[in-house]
Amino acid sequence: MITTIGFDADDTLWQNEQFFRMTQERFAALLGDFVERDLLYERLLEAEERNLGQYGFGIKGFVLSMIETALDVTEDRVPASVIRALIDAGQEMLQHPIELMPHARAAVEALAPHHTLLLITKGDLLDQERKLAQSGLGELFDGVEIVSHKTVATYTEIFGRAGPGPAASMMVGNSLRSDVVPAIEAGAWGVFVPHEHTWALEHDDAPEGHTRFRELETLEGLADLVAGITTE
Repeated sequence: MITTIGFDADDTLWQNEQFFRMTQERFAALLGDFVERDLLYERLLEAEERNLGQYGFGIKGFVLSMIETALDVTEDRVPASVIRALIDAGQEMLQHPIELMPHARAAVEALAPHHTLLLITKGDLLDQERKLAQSGLGELFDGVEIVSHKTVATYTEIFGRAGPGPAASMMVGNSLRSDVVPAIEAGAWGVFVPHEHTWALEHDDAPEGHTRFRELETLEGLADLVAGITTE
């Protein structure tokens, strides 16, 4: 029986990556006189991956990586006005209203009465707390875990603390690398809900054929999926 269900936040319960992509397009326009778009995106992704250990996940690290990339591709000749525009873009992202994903509220409300629900997310603490507060979903969760990384050890510890352990737990999210694969490796169920925009560093191979792997097009069918597993 599944007693504990973890939900990813960004691009699972509410929109996130689309705002990064909009800002990235703005970044390319600002640097258009210095470097070709595809090369700029490649250099930015390299900077983001390189900086994860220092900045972690989230908007602030993204902005710092854009600034670093702008300095690198222009050999430190980037105008101060561009740096200012990148900072302004980051501040706009931090103030953007929350847009819930389709069926997110209904799915959480359907499961809350009979399961321990956890929000398990990466990112900046203040930003994630802001988004959860604005989402209106906060009162439906029994616990909130804002972590630096989502690993096998992360899920083992969180599910063990919140319930009987991973074997009776499920993780739901749009990232195979962070939400699904490590949760399954920890012994939990992993439900993949694809999003049309997923950050390149969150891609991974789906564990096709694994008995604890499931995939849903949207969150609409999640409650039925959980009920079906519980009665198997």
